Amino acid sequence: MTQTTEQPEPAPELPQPATVPEPAPAPVRKDRRVLRAVLRWTAAVTVFAAVGAGAAYAVTQQDRGDLPGLATESDGRWEYPAIEKPPLPAGAPAAFAETNAREEHFADLRELILPAPKGATGDKALAGKDGWLPTADYLNAYEEDARSDLAQFLKDGGLRHVAARGWTMPDGTHTRIYLLRFQTGAFAREYAAHVSGNSSALLGAPSTEEDFSWTGDVGTPVQYTKLNVYEEVPPYDAEQVRQAYIQSGDLVALVVQSGKGSTPKVPFRQTVALQNQLLG
Repeated sequence: MTQTTEQPEPAPELPQPATVPEPAPAPVRKDRRVLRAVLRWTAAVTVFAAVGAGAAYAVTQQDRGDLPGLATESDGRWEYPAIEKPPLPAGAPAAFAETNAREEHFADLRELILPAPKGATGDKALAGKDGWLPTADYLNAYEEDARSDLAQFLKDGGLRHVAARGWTMPDGTHTRIYLLRFQTGAFAREYAAHVSGNSSALLGAPSTEEDFSWTGDVGTPVQYTKLNVYEEVPPYDAEQVRQAYIQSGDLVALVVQSGKGSTPKVPFRQTVALQNQLLG
C-alpha cells in the first residue's frame, strides 16, 4: 500500500499591513511658535526703533551744549523767546483761506514782527507811536534819490500801515524789521517785486547780489511766502549790510542786519527764517 505523503498546505497569505503615513508636523503649532518668535522680534525692533527715534528727537530738540559729550562752541545763533502766531479776531478768516480773496492778514500787524532775542537792546527810533511807524521813517531806510519812487509805489498800492522793530546785540550787530500792510495781496506782490529788484537802493548797500544759496538751505519753504535775500558784496564800507524781503499775502517785510566788518551770516539766516515762518 502506497503511503501518500500529504504536502503541507501553504500558509495563507496574510494581508500586508496598510501603510500608515507618518504623521505630518502640526503646522498650526509650528506656525504659532514662529509667529510668537516673529512678534517678539518685531516688538523688540519696534522698541529699539522708538528709543532711537526718541533719542534723535531729544538730540534735535536740545542745545548741543546740553548733551553729554556734545558740548561745542556756539554756532552763533541767538536765543529767541518762544514764538507764536497771534490769534485772529473772532470770525476773521486766515490770510489764505478760500473766502479771503484779498489775502488779508487780520491779526495785529505789530504782533507779526519777530521779537528781539535775549541780550538785545531795543531800537527806540523804530518803536513809533503805539507801535506804528510813520511812512517817512520807513522810506529813510533807502537812499534819498530812491525815496520818491518808492513813496509813489506805496501810494499806488494803498499802503495801510507800517510797523517796525529793531535791536542791537552785544557784538554790535544791528537788526531792523519793517512790516508793511497793503490793500490786497496783489499790491503787496507788485511792491515786493519792485523793491527787491532794487536792493542797492537800501541805504548803506550800494553794491549787492542775491544770495541764491538759500534755496533748500533753510529747511522746507514756508507756504504762501516769497523770499528774496541779498548781501552787500566787498569792497564795502565799515559795515556790511544783509537784507531780505518776505512777501506773504497783503504783507511785505524787510529784514536788515548790519555790523562792523562782515555781518555774521548765521544769526541773519536765523532771523529771516523765523520771520518768514511767522508770516506763513
